[in-house]
Amino acid sequence: MSEPASSSVPSAPRADGMRIVVPPPLPLRGPLLAFGLDALLALVMMFALMMACYFGWALWRGVRLAMQHDGALAPDALAAQLGAPGALVLIVMTLISMGCTSLLLYVWRRRATPAERAHSFAAARRFRTWAWVLAAGVATFLLSSLLTWCGRRLGLEPNPSNLALIEAGFAQYPVFLSLFVVVLAPLYEEVLFRRVLFGRLWAAGWPVLGVALSSAVFALMHEIPGLTGNPPLTTVFLLAVYVAMGAVFAVVYRHTGTLWAPIGAHMLNNALALGMLQASGG
Repeated sequence: MSEPASSSVPSAPRADGMRIVVPPPLPLRGPLLAFGLDALLALVMMFALMMACYFGWALWRGVRLAMQHDGALAPDALAAQLGAPGALVLIVMTLISMGCTSLLLYVWRRRATPAERAHSFAAARRFRTWAWVLAAGVATFLLSSLLTWCGRRLGLEPNPSNLALIEAGFAQYPVFLSLFVVVLAPLYEEVLFRRVLFGRLWAAGWPVLGVALSSAVFALMHEIPGLTGNPPLTTVFLLAVYVAMGAVFAVVYRHTGTLWAPIGAHMLNNALALGMLQASGG
């Protein structure tokens, strides 16, 4: 997990303060098609893995029900008693589907070279990098909090569609839910949205477009219009919040030259949000 090769990092600062010569951007068609393919593969993989997890859970649940009733349940009765996965199961399904998708696309489509990894770890050892992490983590938390407050003043209830799941998971499994929200989710999301998607266009010399498109995909993966149960205006508002957050993380990645920086900022944002959620009682 690291930045694009230094020869393709537009205007990234060297450790000695010199500037890397900015190469001319590649023709947009090829990188844009590759970006679209990456996004499509991510969507297909996540959906396929989520369905596989659901069918695996349904099979396990059905076998358990059949054993409890000595196989006497009719198929219709068995289907009626299956129910829906609980909070823990849904969180694990999400972890498997998105985590595996991010890892597979990283290895298959955007694996870091040894030179990239060395450059990334060198950047991660600089004080400036962690100043960016602290500033960005606090800024995204304050920005999302301010936008949420503004939304409520406008008569909206901009609650993310995954909020109920997070609250239920924290009530039953606080340690695991905290680990998932603060550590695991930022790791796989930054690998996918910043390294794979944003990094694709950044390395091709189109960083501004990369920020815009990767942030849009980041938002759509969190709030899918028409499937969240939120009114259209609330959905648009939440999408804008996620776009802003994704843009901040992409800018941090570009200015620090290491993926560990947006990962750290994302972790800090989520930790602050989870802490505020619990402090306010939900």
